[in-house]
This record gives sequence, structure tokens and C-alpha cells, in this order.
Amino acid sequence: MCGIAGYIHADPKRPVDPDTLVAMAAIQYHRGPNGFGYEIIDGRGVGFSHARLSIIDLDEDRARQPFRDADDNLLLAHNGEFYDYKRLRTELTLDGARFRTKSDSELVLHLYPRLGLDDMMQHLRGEFAFALYDKQHDRLMLVRDRFGIKPLYWTEVNGTIVFGSELKVLFAHPDVPRTLSAEGVYHQLMQTIVPGSTPFVGVQQVQPGHAVIIERAHGKFQIRQRCYWDMDFPLMSERNDDQPEQYWIEGVRERVMRAVHLRLEADVPVACYLSGGIDSCSILGLSAAAQQSPVKAFTIGFDDAAYDETAIAKEMAESVGADHDIMMLEASHLYDNFVETVWHAERTIYNTLGVAKLLMSRHVNRAGYKVVVTGEGSDELFAGYPAFRRDMFLHGLDTLSDSERATWEQMLSESNKLFTGAMLAEDELHDPALDKLVGFTPACLQPWLASAAHVPGLLNADKREALKDYRPGRAIAAALDADMLDGRHPLDKAQYVWIKTQLEGQILTWGGDRVDMANSMEARPAFLDHHLAEFATQVPPSMRIKGRTEKYVLREAMKGVLPKVLYEREKFAFMAPPAHTDPKKWAAMHALADQYLAKDKIEAAGLLDVGGVAALFELHQNANTSASTQVQLDAVINHMLGVQILHEQFVAADIPRQARAKARELGWAA
Repeated sequence: MCGIAGYIHADPKRPVDPDTLVAMAAIQYHRGPNGFGYEIIDGRGVGFSHARLSIIDLDEDRARQPFRDADDNLLLAHNGEFYDYKRLRTELTLDGARFRTKSDSELVLHLYPRLGLDDMMQHLRGEFAFALYDKQHDRLMLVRDRFGIKPLYWTEVNGTIVFGSELKVLFAHPDVPRTLSAEGVYHQLMQTIVPGSTPFVGVQQVQPGHAVIIERAHGKFQIRQRCYWDMDFPLMSERNDDQPEQYWIEGVRERVMRAVHLRLEADVPVACYLSGGIDSCSILGLSAAAQQSPVKAFTIGFDDAAYDETAIAKEMAESVGADHDIMMLEASHLYDNFVETVWHAERTIYNTLGVAKLLMSRHVNRAGYKVVVTGEGSDELFAGYPAFRRDMFLHGLDTLSDSERATWEQMLSESNKLFTGAMLAEDELHDPALDKLVGFTPACLQPWLASAAHVPGLLNADKREALKDYRPGRAIAAALDADMLDGRHPLDKAQYVWIKTQLEGQILTWGGDRVDMANSMEARPAFLDHHLAEFATQVPPSMRIKGRTEKYVLREAMKGVLPKVLYEREKFAFMAPPAHTDPKKWAAMHALADQYLAKDKIEAAGLLDVGGVAALFELHQNANTSASTQVQLDAVINHMLGVQILHEQFVAADIPRQARAKARELGWAA
């Protein structure tokens, strides 16, 4: 894993500044502390830079990026991993290719000339984001992996397209403006962002499973976006649910096992993250079975017993003989690292789990590891979250009576009461645009759409007026592909919406890459292998949620490596204790609020309303406010803090100056 950066001018004669490229690499030093490189194509107005985290091919000089091909036609900067690269490299060698490195990244330089972009993508497996410039066709391609595990941002400004692995990388370019948009602030305050967007004016993400293709003509850019993969569930009329259970169980088992084995490949030691859920426990069980030596397993523990999962994690680690490392965290200390977490996440966070994961990645790095295999993605593929059960019971079980559905709904709410207000809405909510698009408002979006009711009162007067007719649900619905929802089973629809919103915008950002790479630590979510995902789309809904059992097919597939207590356990969403549940944590949050939500700070930023912020705190402390509403308001408070921190870190600060200072500090120079 690494960090990439670069830019291209609409006028190919306009020179590229090497010092800017180096600064763009330096500002993301945390993503690649093992060296940097830059390349400029003279007379083409194109330059790339790269900060390297060495995991495959540790030769510092041989594997230094950006790469040029032997014909000096292609320029490549790559972040991430391509799995199964040894087989592909062997096949290409037999076809006459001559590799200069042992890096998996070099595959692109040999596949693209033979196959072109679209056909090449069918061979690339893993998590990645890369920039590829084709000099012959004067074409820049920005490509992101299928689920958006690796980030990639871009913007067009003053006849230049600037791209990079993080927002701060773009902002290191002196021409890129740093302005929070009104809509961006709105969505930061309600947690769920519009797919493909960012909080900043003019800055976009390359969407998961997409390539942004940029060509030049007559001094202007021609930009198009192409989707090369999507989570394509079959139409209801196409479903083949007549296969016996064992067919689905064995199919899942085979593909999960293959995905894990591929992600154990590295030229450095590989560890596992371990919580108390069947996802990470399955990963550890398969890893332990595949490796000769004991697997290193890292677990986060909380001092609040209601949220702590270390007991089950210990049982799992002992059952496979893992070398278990538990990092216990006091809830009150999480706000001490909140500001740093926002700097890396580059967005607001509703729960301090993001802080906990940042601290864990630091712990893993200090223990001598920089690769872990993780369990993210399992809930998305196999319907593990409480919201999916709610949608299945309400919209996907045509054989149940209204009273039976109500009974299931009550059981679901009772078993997930800790998360009501955050992962489940306190009251059912209907958004007209989402109802029209999906057929119902997915339960995963309901708590955040409910939070949106607080947002107008929190915005300063100008932004409130500008957004008086804004409807966040409508904006989210407009960004979703209706063709991928039409004619699908309700559970498929719910999972698709989650994958396009919560997975990419939350779990894989402030819960994944951004807080892991903050400490130069690569996380590999094995369940997000696209071969496994494509099989998972075919699994009947009744095999994903069977009666009261979520992820039924995965439980059965992994039964052989799971302790009995875990196999039988209901899904428990992993999160840190909300602030109001602990007096010390509440005090720590207030100390941060005193700093960032003070009257002078709010007025200086010009984003929030002083009275609205005070009113929200008063509502939180009102004796009549329910516990689930307090959970929701805890999230909104975190978002208010995040918005103010984003302004201080990225708008008020001089990022180009910081980036150049970082380059000097590192001794990185053109």
C-alpha cells in the first residue's frame, strides 16, 4: 500500500513543477514511509509522484514508483495490492513479457498494452487505486477498485486536473482551492454522504468500480467516467433458489478460503485483526489453518463491558493457537486522539471507534507488523447488520402476517437496543425519493436521515437559507444506479444501498484505510474479494437471513473453525461506547467542545450557528430525552466537532506550505 499523486495540464506545453509533486508525496508520508519517487513526461504536461510502503518486492530501488514501461509510453502510479500476481506474471512471461521488478504493480504495464483497459480490469483482483498515463493516446486513466477500499480523489482547476490518494494531497497543490461546500457540511453533520462526493467544493472521488478517463483536445479536457464492475444482484425472475443448502455453503467456503489464502501473500509478516464476531474469527481460523507458525492476532478491548468483545476473541485465539495481543482502551481517552483521527479520515465520524482503530493500527505498527487481514465486508455480502434484518422482516417476507412481522421487529429492536439511534432508527422513517427508487427507505439510512432533522438548526444563517429546499435523501437517491435496484429482492436492494453509502463512505474510510494507513499499516478485507462477492449475489435471501439467524450461509460454511459460543451468537455490531454512557468520556468530549465549539471559533469558521449548537446540547441533557435519542445526538455532536476541525485543518491552514515543509523535514527533494 502506498500513496499516489499527480496532475496533468490541459495545455501539454505547460511545465510541471517537480517540487509540487514531491510535496504532494510528502504530505502523505504516513501512507508510504519507505521512499518516494516522481516522474515528469517532458512536453506532455504530465507528472506523477508516489510515497511507498514496501510489502511486495522490498528492493528499494527496483520497485520505486512511478513506473515507466520499456517503450516509454506508459506511466504508472499504483496504491494497493493485486492478488494472484504470481500466476499472472508467469503467464505473461510465457507470452513474452519481460518484468523489471518483482512488484505486483508492474502487471498493469504488461496487461494494458495487450488487453486495453476494460479487459485488463477483469484480471485485476484486490484493493487498488492507480493512475495510468498512455502517451500514445494522450490519455490519463484514474482507476479505483470495485468496493472503494482504496481512496482516490480528483479535481479540475484552472486548466489542470489534480489527483491523489487523500484530499490533503490535492490541497498540497497551490492552485487547488480549499472550501467546504454547504451541501458537504450538511452531509458531514448527518453522517451519510452522497456517493462520489466530498465535503469540499469541486473535489470528487473516483467511484468504486469506475475509471475516470481524461483526454485532451483543443486545449480542453474531455472527461468521461466508465463503470467496469458493480454489485449486480440477479433479478427476482432470474434467481435460481432450487439448489440444495450444501451447494451454497460449499461455494462460500471455497471462495472465502481462496480469498484469505491470497491475502496472506506478502514479503513481510501478515497478522489478523480479531474482534468477537464470526467475520474476523473466520479469517483467523482460516489463516491459522494455512500457516505453519502461529498467527499474530490483534484485538481492541473497551473498559465498558457492554461494548467489550475480548472474552470471545480470547476463546477464538486460544482455539487456533494464535499469538494474541489485546489493546485495552479507556473510553475517556478516545477524545484525546479525535483531532488526529479527523486529519486522517478527512471527514466527520459519528463514533469514536474510528479513533480506537487509529490507536490499534499504531499499536500494530509498533509491534513490527504492517499488514493485517480483516473481516470487513462479510456483513455487506451476507446481510449481517440489524438494518438488513429489519428490511427483510418488513419488506422481504411475503408469507408473514402483519402481527408476525411486528413480533420479529420487536425482537430485533430488543436484541440491538445498544445501537438504536446509530445503526437503527428509533422510529421508522420514510424518504419520498428513496421510497420511489428502492420501494422503501432502507433501514441503514434511516438513523442518519433522522439526524438530518437537526442539521438546519445547526447551520449558520447563510447556509441554512441556501439549503432551505435541500433534501439529502433525494441527493443520495439520485447518485444510486436505478438499474441495479430495479426488479431485485428487497434484501438485495438494502444490501446494495448499504454498499454504495455506508460501506464506502464510512467503514472503508474512517473505519478502514484512512485510520490504518495513518500508521503505515495495510489492511486487507478478504471478504471483499470480487469473486466471492459475485457468488454472494446469487445466494438466496433465505440463506443469508434464515429465521432469526443472520449470515446463515457463512456460519455454516465456517462452522469448522468457529467456537460453539460464537457460531450460535447473534450479530453484535462493533462500535465504541457513545460519549454519554461514561461520565469521563462525556467530560473529555466537552473539553474538546469547549475548544472547537466555542462562540469565537464557530463565528470564525462561518459554518455553524452558535445558538443551534447550544440548543442541541440542551436537548441532549433534557431529562425527557430518550437514551436512543441521546445516542443519535452523541453522533451529531461528534459531527459538529468534526466540521469545525475540518475547517481548521484544511481551510484555515496553509496546506501547500505544510507539504513543502514536510518534504524538507524528510529530505525528499526534486
